[in-house]
Amino acid sequence: MEWLTGIRAAIDFIENNLEEDISVQDVAGKVYISPIFLQRGFSLMTGYTVGEYIRNRRLYQAALDLVNTEDMVIVIAYRYCYETPESFTKAFSRFHGVTPSQVRNSTPFKPFLPIKINLTVQGGNNMDYKITPMKNFKVIGFQRFFDSETSYAEIPKFWTEISEKYANNVWAGKEPANVLEKAIADNNIGEFGICIDDIGGTKFKYMIAGKYMGGEIPEGMEIYEFADGDWAVFDIYGPCPGALQAVNTKIFTEWLPGNPDYELSGNATAEWYDCKAMPTDKDYHSAIWLPVMKK
Repeated sequence: MEWLTGIRAAIDFIENNLEEDISVQDVAGKVYISPIFLQRGFSLMTGYTVGEYIRNRRLYQAALDLVNTEDMVIVIAYRYCYETPESFTKAFSRFHGVTPSQVRNSTPFKPFLPIKINLTVQGGNNMDYKITPMKNFKVIGFQRFFDSETSYAEIPKFWTEISEKYANNVWAGKEPANVLEKAIADNNIGEFGICIDDIGGTKFKYMIAGKYMGGEIPEGMEIYEFADGDWAVFDIYGPCPGALQAVNTKIFTEWLPGNPDYELSGNATAEWYDCKAMPTDKDYHSAIWLPVMKK
């Protein structure tokens, strides 16, 4: 499905199923987009994660029901998929700034209307990218499971943890002191940050990785193999993470909606980092790799 059409279809599906117990996986399945890609693009285009958008729309509709019907709070809570009136009241009060009973007594509440995406594509096809066929290759690194709802906040903490526990000495140029440090040095672990969406639901795997050069696989590390395929490679020059985040936004708000030739494929994306330079350098080189296929 064409990217912009898919995001709009996701919003329509959510709107038609606010009273159903739907998940990010359900939405992604209906519009034929990987949950990782859907979360990333939806967030960049709307400013909300899929889960936040669903919750906010339900809480607004709940407020309308309080004003326009005589339904009990417990009925409205269950209608919009809250397990208890207490959890509903807590979420309602946090979002609207007033309680359900206050809204029922005519206190104003926070509006949250359905989002309409009217995108004007500017320069999407003029971005600096190349389509690169790649033979299958393996990566090795530290892997952890993340939830798409909280990953933006949690993944940087994962990098900090791995740096402090295992990698700082090697990344500072010192000789490896143990098997883990040797694997980090031999395979240039830290060159890639990889998202792998192959477990379903809202969970996905994230690896701090490098290309696997052979040899021992230490306990605590994992291997992942990429199949043959085409990748769209976006080279980025500028301080990280700012420059990389800016290009990532342009990819999902300009390049994908406006590209007549390619669409996303596969279930993994990669960010590449120049391990020989400082991320704060004004000309720091990084890249975003996306698996693609011809439309």
